[in-house]
Amino acid sequence: MSFTIAIIGRPNVGKSTLFNRLVGQKLALVDDMPGVTRDRREGEAKLHDLHFTIIDTAGLDEGPKGSLTARMQEQTETAIALADALFFVIDARVGLTPADRAFADFARRADKPVLLLANKSEGKHGELGAMESYALGLGDPIAISAEHGEGMGELYDAVSKLVPPTDDEEDEREETDEERAARPIRVAIVGRPNAGKSTLINHLLGEERLLTSPEAGTTRDSIAVEIEHKGRSFRIYDTAGLRRRSRIEEKLEKLSVADALRAVRFAEVVVLMMDAQNRFEEQDLRIADLIEREGRALVLAVNKWDLMDGKPGQISALRRDADHWLPQVAGAPIVAVSGLMGEGIDRLMQAIVEAYAIWNRRVPTAALNRWFEGAIADNPPPAVSGRRLKLNYITQTKARPPSFVLFCSRADAIPQSYLRYLVNSMRETFELPGTPVRITLREKANPFAHKRKRPN
Repeated sequence: MSFTIAIIGRPNVGKSTLFNRLVGQKLALVDDMPGVTRDRREGEAKLHDLHFTIIDTAGLDEGPKGSLTARMQEQTETAIALADALFFVIDARVGLTPADRAFADFARRADKPVLLLANKSEGKHGELGAMESYALGLGDPIAISAEHGEGMGELYDAVSKLVPPTDDEEDEREETDEERAARPIRVAIVGRPNAGKSTLINHLLGEERLLTSPEAGTTRDSIAVEIEHKGRSFRIYDTAGLRRRSRIEEKLEKLSVADALRAVRFAEVVVLMMDAQNRFEEQDLRIADLIEREGRALVLAVNKWDLMDGKPGQISALRRDADHWLPQVAGAPIVAVSGLMGEGIDRLMQAIVEAYAIWNRRVPTAALNRWFEGAIADNPPPAVSGRRLKLNYITQTKARPPSFVLFCSRADAIPQSYLRYLVNSMRETFELPGTPVRITLREKANPFAHKRKRPN
C-alpha cells in the first residue's frame, strides 16, 4: 500500500482545495460555507516525483454523541488511524483560533509525523498568521496557498523526507491485458435523495464507512470505495441524491449534483436505486434516461424491500413495470434489495458483473450479417416519398456500449421507428438486455458520382 497522508483541520481552512491541487482534479467539492466535506475521500496525489495516497476529511468539530457532526468526527479519526502522516491545515488569514489549539493537541496525540500547513498565506495578513502558528508547537509552518499553488516547492521538500521518490518510467509502463482484466469495475450508485445508497455501500463494506441519516442530502461528495466481492474487485461511487432541477436552489446542492453526474460519466455500470414504496417516479425515469444517453450499463435496484408486505408475484410485477416505464433499456436487470438488512446483495453484485459483460460484448461479424439479412427480410424498410430505402450492410465499430454503423442510402430519411425495430431485434437475437445499443447511419459513397454525364 502506498504512503498515506490525511489532511485534517477545523472547517473551512482549505483542506478540499489542497486535496484537489494534489490529485490534479476537482474531485472534492469546494465552497465558502463551512462543513461541505462530510465523508472522507481518498485520491492518488502527485507532487513532482512523489506519489502517495491523500485523504480529505471533514473539518474537526465537536457535537453530541450520535449526531451527524459526531459521526463526521469519527470518519476523520478513522482517516487519521489509516494515515502514515498528517497535514494539519490552518487558515493563515484568520490566525490561530481556540479550535486550532485544541485540535493541534488531538493531532499530537496521534503520534504520527505532522506537517503544519498555513494555508491562504498570500498577502501581508497571511504572513502574520503563518508566523503566529509557531505557537502550536507542531514545528515550522509551511506557508502555502492551495488555491493559487504557492508554496508547493516548500511542501515538496518537507514531504520528500517522509515519502520515497517514485520511478516515473515504471508509472508510465503500459498495462498488460491481464492487468486490464483485473482492474476493478467502476460502479456509480445513483438515485433520488434518501434512497439508501450509502446504507447499501456500508453493508457491502461491513463498516460505517459512509455517513447515513434519515435526513435527505447527507451525502454531498461522490465518494469512491474499493470493494472485493466473491473474488471480483469493484470501485463503487456513492453519490448525492438527484432531485429535479427546478427544486435545486442552493449552490452547494448544485455542486453535489454536478459531482454525481460526473461519477455517472466515468462509471462503467450505474446502479439506479429506487425506494420500493415510491418506485418509477418521474425523477427515477429521468435519471434512467440520462444513464442511457451517457451509454452506461444500467442495473435497477429497488431498495427497502424489507418494508414490503411480501405478497406473491411482486418480483414479476417489478419486471413488467421496468419494461413498461423504461423501453429504451428493455430487459435491464432489476433486483429487490434491502441495504439495511443486507438482503439481495449477492444478486445485485452478480447483476452488475453480468451487465458489465454485456456492455463489453462484441458480436461476431458472420452472426451479425445473418441477423441483418433476416431482419430486413422480415420487415423491409419503408418507402419514403415513393422511393425505396436501401440498407447495404452493418458492422460493429466498438463495445462499451455495443455500437454499430449501418451503411445505407438516404440516411436522413430512415424513420426512428425502424431504427428502434433494429435495436430491439438485435437485443433479442444477441442477448443484449438493458445495455444501450448505438446505431449510427452512414451513406455509402456513390462510385459513379465523380463521372460526368455524357452529352446527348
